[in-house]
Amino acid sequence: MTNQNWQGVNIGGGETNINNPIINFGSPEQNSPPNIPNNLIYKSVVKFVGRDDELTKIHHQLQQSDKVAISAVAGMGGVGKTQLVTEYARKHEADYPGGICWLNARATDLAASIVQFYRLYIGKEIPKEFGGKLLNLQEQVQWCWQHWQPFEGLVLVVLDDVTNLESLGEIQPTANRFRVLITTRLRNLNPNFVQEISLDVLPEIKALELLTAFVGEKRIQQEEITAKDLCKWLGYLPLGLELVGQYLAEDPDLSLAEMLERLKAQHLDDEALERRHSTLSAAQLGVKAAFELSWRELDEKTQLVGALLSLFAPDVIPWQLVESTSELLNWAKADVTEARKQLYKRNLIQILKEKNACYQIHPLIREFFQGKFRQVPLIAGGEELGVEFKQAFAVAMVAKAKEIPETLTRKVIESVEDTIPHIQEVAQNLIDVVKDEDLILVFVGLGKFYEGQGLYRLAEPWRMQCLSTVKTRLGEEHLHVAQSLNNLASLYYFQGNYTAAEPLYQQALAMRKRLLGDEHPDVARNLNNLAELYRSQGNYTAAEPLYQQALAMRKRLLGDEHPDVARNLNNLAELYRSQGNYTAAEPLYQQALAMRKRLLGDEHPDVAGNLNNLALLYFSQGNYTAAEPLYKQALAMYKRLLGDEHPNVASSLNNLALLYFSQGNYTAAEPLYQQALAMYKRLLGDEHPDVAQSLNNLAELYRSQGNYTAAEPLYQQALAMRKRLLGDEHPDVAGNLNNLALLYFSQGNYTAAEPLLQQALAMRKRLLGDEHPDVARNLNNLAELYRSQGNYTAAEPLYQQALAMYKRLLGDEHPDVAQSLNNLASLYYFQGNYTAAEPLYQQALAMRKRLLGDEHPDVARNLNNLAELYRSQGNYTAAEPLYQQALAMYKRLLGDEHPDVAQSLNNLASLYYFQGNYTAAEPLYQQALAMRKRLLGDEHPDVAGNLNNLALLYFSQGNYTAAEPLLQQALAIFEQKLGVNHPNTVECRKNLKYLHLVPLVRRVFKIGAIAILAIIVFMIIRGWA
Repeated sequence: MTNQNWQGVNIGGGETNINNPIINFGSPEQNSPPNIPNNLIYKSVVKFVGRDDELTKIHHQLQQSDKVAISAVAGMGGVGKTQLVTEYARKHEADYPGGICWLNARATDLAASIVQFYRLYIGKEIPKEFGGKLLNLQEQVQWCWQHWQPFEGLVLVVLDDVTNLESLGEIQPTANRFRVLITTRLRNLNPNFVQEISLDVLPEIKALELLTAFVGEKRIQQEEITAKDLCKWLGYLPLGLELVGQYLAEDPDLSLAEMLERLKAQHLDDEALERRHSTLSAAQLGVKAAFELSWRELDEKTQLVGALLSLFAPDVIPWQLVESTSELLNWAKADVTEARKQLYKRNLIQILKEKNACYQIHPLIREFFQGKFRQVPLIAGGEELGVEFKQAFAVAMVAKAKEIPETLTRKVIESVEDTIPHIQEVAQNLIDVVKDEDLILVFVGLGKFYEGQGLYRLAEPWRMQCLSTVKTRLGEEHLHVAQSLNNLASLYYFQGNYTAAEPLYQQALAMRKRLLGDEHPDVARNLNNLAELYRSQGNYTAAEPLYQQALAMRKRLLGDEHPDVARNLNNLAELYRSQGNYTAAEPLYQQALAMRKRLLGDEHPDVAGNLNNLALLYFSQGNYTAAEPLYKQALAMYKRLLGDEHPNVASSLNNLALLYFSQGNYTAAEPLYQQALAMYKRLLGDEHPDVAQSLNNLAELYRSQGNYTAAEPLYQQALAMRKRLLGDEHPDVAGNLNNLALLYFSQGNYTAAEPLLQQALAMRKRLLGDEHPDVARNLNNLAELYRSQGNYTAAEPLYQQALAMYKRLLGDEHPDVAQSLNNLASLYYFQGNYTAAEPLYQQALAMRKRLLGDEHPDVARNLNNLAELYRSQGNYTAAEPLYQQALAMYKRLLGDEHPDVAQSLNNLASLYYFQGNYTAAEPLYQQALAMRKRLLGDEHPDVAGNLNNLALLYFSQGNYTAAEPLLQQALAIFEQKLGVNHPNTVECRKNLKYLHLVPLVRRVFKIGAIAILAIIVFMIIRGWA
């Protein structure tokens, strides 16, 4: 995907030429989410009993606070804390219009869980940096709290099974709209910090009522005493009562007495509770005993499935992953299906209704299963069975990692996102059982998942861990080490960290040549990647031979029809476009696009990328009509395939904005630029080359609108960021220096502009060589500065050097050559050397017609410039039809509302003014003035120029009353926007001064308007005014 880079504006002879942007490959205010964020998924018990007072107390604590209310439901494991909080959340869901966020504090990192909840349920991205500072996880959490949506209403945050107060202190929200409700096994957390509700076991009557809800009144009445004894043995623990009650309900022939005897016989401790104080009561042993009872009733195959489930991450488990793992263990699918039914029936797993065929294991049961996993040899015999389980699980996850493609679409992301936590589980905890040949695949899959979404900072630790793990396991010289080096280098390239990327690419290339020989697809891939890096650095001389080597090698090895061949054709075209060699670039773009459609289909991100790049080529050629539909197709396709939030979408928005900007449609361009900038910051962080580019582009828009106050800080931010990221010596830094100089040039601050233009020129020569289109553009811009200062002697050789260089580099027939001819002609025009100017204007006009067609904005500009020449020569008959042709063409090409249309109206009005045809001139001046106000705002130098011209018309008509306020307005704008010493300001001030001489001359000479004007001119010539 591409991103545009403003490299300067050449101003000459009333014409603006926006130079070729450089592409960086990469990859508004958001509406509130349609639904209130709520991830409450725990099921309530069959009958909720005995907790009415606690429910009331919780609600009172949470609703009466004027600060962040934190209430803790504290008690032993299995006491019903979770069920109580679930019941409260469901009962009072309407009281929390801001949402309900349920987090498991024991099994997961709370900070990471909050960040993940924000992304999944609120659907927004979280910046990784702010104000140039990398945000740590806790700071990201605070960002989530501060940017919670919906923006109003109380929010209930449930932290289930908090194990220490420190974990809560690190992530607590600070806004008083949040209500935090935690469950914990810890007593007396901190009375100054948390309002605690101590939850005890149920009273006997309520425990018996709960058991009755499962077993039925008849069985309880038949064994009432035993039922009470059973409740007592269970310690009146709600979880134990629920599980045992369900077990009895499923076996109507099992008596309560038998149930009690079996429980007493098994009398096992819960591992989590064994870590508590030795004074635990017998009741606190009931949870594990109940789990154990359910476990003993499972058949051996189901027990093995339960043990296998303990290897999965504490997250959503797509059952298909369990089946694929069991297939590797040669288990019958029917047995696994029956095991799933038994586990679900006994409440050992929970089904997620929000997802298809997905399950979740309660953390305590997962803990219980992990204990059973360690006993797998005792279940089925064989000391190696546990290792086999781990290996099968790892192989299954490796297979899923391999399925993650290089290019992610939204559909692919949705299909694999639930698998990612389990692949990460292998990478973090089971990497030792992964086979050597599969080792890299685990990390490659994770890297592709995050990089494909533009989440480079989440990808980086996996890329780094991959390199270190592969080196440790396989040694320093191995193909997987080379691949890991290449992958990490690519990540740094995407981040704009070229200094870190280059040596890694070079190491990978050298290693692959040593291990694979000089002819291999991986060697070609490395050549291409290194070429891409050099192109991004502006080192075209180093890039081109590498691109060509890679393309030739891929054709030899893979054939003429292959996605990698298409990619190489596209990249080589990009290089030629960057060099201004459009003739060489276009057929390569078209070949790549056609090949990708044949190989990948019409809907693919690479096809969208090619459409964008071909559009960029047409844009560079000034063929906006051909470019716009391609840009729109690319943007729509990216959104369909990648979603609305992706770096490629941001880049596409930027490109479309640039097109509208070039057409003068600033109203359409600005929101697209702003959307692109905001999206880049969300996805890539505040410090990224694409963010700097976006800042530069928005600044360029504001400069063109005359909003210099808004433009300057953006240019400076972009320049500073590029220096930090790319170093002081980089083509993009040179481009930014050039653009900032042009801002100062537009303001008439030539003293500030000149050194920046000289720095940019010198840097481009160092980086790109003395012969480069960007060097020629810089020569042109510096010449423009000297011309505006009246230093024609310094300007002329620079114009001539630029023209000669364009011809050498681009040939005699090129739009930039025509532009250079036009600019040199304008110099001669301002020198009054009309004889030298006319043939150059005519050559430029003829060339533009040959290259761009008879209908093109640059052709209209040349018509206008030639008309200006004829007007200055007094050849009004020749000038008028050219002015009219230019105006009509602008309207056809750019619409009736465009700055160039306003300029053309102004120029035609000036012709009529000089002919003395004031009746024809006045309405044109007024139209131009009104249009410029609509397009550029009331405070723009072009508006001031129009006010000045209209005032001079009134002055010439003797309408001094109408002229004076217009000149005063013009002078105020010039002074505010351009400063008091700008030539336009000085000229306007003189005009106002001459106007003020009128009353004096009239009193002295008592004559008419024409005579007054003549006398004032005489006084000026004599130096009396």
